[in-house]
Amino acid sequence: MGITDPVTKTLGLLSTMVRAGVIAPMRPDKYLRIAGAMQRENMAITSGFAAAAQRCPDRAGLIDELGILTWRQIDQRADAFAAALQALPGGQPEVIALMARNHRGFVDALIAANRIGADVLLLNTSFAGPALAEVMEREGEGRSVAVVYDEEFTDTVDRALAGRPDTTRIVAWTDTPGDRLTVEGMIAEHGGQEPVRAPEKSRVILLTSGTTGTPKGASHSGGDPSVLKAILDRTPWRAEQPVVIVAPMFHAWGFSQLAFAASMSCTIVTRRRFDPEVTLELVDKYRATGLCVVPVMFDRIMDLPDEVLDKYSGRSLRFAAASGSRMRPDVVIKFMDRFGDVIYNNYNATEAGMIATATPRDLRAAPDTAGRPAEGTEIRILDADFNEVPTGEVGGIYVRNSTQFDGYTTGKTKDFHEGFMSSGDVGYFDDAGRLFVVGRDDEMIVSGGENVYPIEVEKTLAAHPDVAEATVLGVDDEKFGQRLEAFVVLTADAAATPETLKQHVRDNLANYKVPREITILDELPRGVTGKISRKDLQDRLDNA
Repeated sequence: MGITDPVTKTLGLLSTMVRAGVIAPMRPDKYLRIAGAMQRENMAITSGFAAAAQRCPDRAGLIDELGILTWRQIDQRADAFAAALQALPGGQPEVIALMARNHRGFVDALIAANRIGADVLLLNTSFAGPALAEVMEREGEGRSVAVVYDEEFTDTVDRALAGRPDTTRIVAWTDTPGDRLTVEGMIAEHGGQEPVRAPEKSRVILLTSGTTGTPKGASHSGGDPSVLKAILDRTPWRAEQPVVIVAPMFHAWGFSQLAFAASMSCTIVTRRRFDPEVTLELVDKYRATGLCVVPVMFDRIMDLPDEVLDKYSGRSLRFAAASGSRMRPDVVIKFMDRFGDVIYNNYNATEAGMIATATPRDLRAAPDTAGRPAEGTEIRILDADFNEVPTGEVGGIYVRNSTQFDGYTTGKTKDFHEGFMSSGDVGYFDDAGRLFVVGRDDEMIVSGGENVYPIEVEKTLAAHPDVAEATVLGVDDEKFGQRLEAFVVLTADAAATPETLKQHVRDNLANYKVPREITILDELPRGVTGKISRKDLQDRLDNA
């Protein structure tokens, strides 16, 4: 490669940042203040908020149900909350466990934690008490913890902390008055104060999806500028332009979009709960150039009646980015036919960060593709003996990039081979170099000696005109070793039955791929990130 590589990479990054407006005509002293602010943040994941407060302090930074906060106000609120955390009677906590929806309190806690050097544990808002207790016990063992949570989760938090009555509790969002610690109250009491800055940056602990078991904590410290270039070269973000983020911010995808929007000084428009029509209204009202969702949100938007969809143009959108689960090909095409070729499908992993992106052009050609490898990311498709498989053949997806996580908080890590990390997925490349994810490596079943990937059957069922959604599980079978069980949601006024759907699969796939049973449901169980909860479906089968 040669000695000029670092120079070439730097020039490439600068060129990308100029094109996206990150580098723009400003006085030299402003750039110095921006650099100083980011340095004080230890170049952490939240440093973009501090930089935006120097770059455009009086521009809108966050818009939620309570109104507008400028970047300067966000910065000042974070300082005040950080100082308040340091003034707690028991001293500042070492871990901030954050169980909150998308709103200013989430952002306050996130930035403040970094400023005092506390780790941030992002908790799934759909956790039940036992699951929350297990995660809290594991991630907070031997360390002081403060739980910052929305009032609606009080019962869940109470159950989870029954064995830790001395844990500090702070309410991030409340609709009722009461005598308790709240984020807003602590900010008001310590307004104008600054915290003692931590010498080292904190970690953000993101939880894996946990659709089949208890989620694992994956630690990230952030700070790699190559990620900025990889995203900007593939997705048309532009600095200081409004972005609607309705993907849950506690999840790796929504969190990354929040942090990235801040690094671009983009006004962040959000709401605590996703509503498909309100989302379209927000895009038009604020002339948002970006929309960040999880795939099931596209489904909900396109489920709206035509007379509702016709009320909104979405013409300001340059991109609508999604990640977190598989997208329905028919919905991808319907959305782009109505709102323009703006969908970008991102194949990411909590442990590996950005892996691949499908542009609108990719999706027009192959609506179910995960796209092409992100810049700086290498992907290999390997068989069980770690040999690369030919184009078109399925194998394990292994990834090497600079955005890999620091490791699980348990001390364990993912499987590696020659520096490439197992994504836990299986897939293949087509002749055009596009990646297709077939499923999880632990989802493949062997039925009567034949390898079967449930996703192939899911796609076949979903292609039936009467099927809105489908998911397929592998279950144990005494005769064949394993068999397939399918769950489907039908479209309105559908006439299909389990038997006609089985015949549809039989007409399109080998006989051993036909599900033994097909159960029709009103809806598939999902987590708040939109992923189908296979564990809930498995429990349903076990209890049948």
